[in-house]
Amino acid sequence: MTVKRVVLTAQARAEVRQATAWYRNEGGPTLARRWVAAVESAVRHIGAHPASGSARYAAPLKLREIRFWPIRGFPYLIFYIERDQQVDVSRVLHAERDIPAWMGALE
Repeated sequence: MTVKRVVLTAQARAEVRQATAWYRNEGGPTLARRWVAAVESAVRHIGAHPASGSARYAAPLKLREIRFWPIRGFPYLIFYIERDQQVDVSRVLHAERDIPAWMGALE
């Protein structure tokens, strides 16, 4: 099995940092560490199995290649596009958001 490198955009990195700060402030350092571990696990999964993510938002976003993968144990989704040599993570969004509106900048 070939594992692809996963690259987070500046926006995705900022969203992970914001969520980490929120979990630390609301639940303490243990919850923040669980969040980071869950993000890292999801990123490893995406690198190993990029085709396994859902393409549910591809049509509404008019981005045929976009997929998402949930972060286990947390209400967040990682949005990404598989490339030849790597996987590009464009956003890390709370699942309760209006995803098409938040992703509109990618259209």
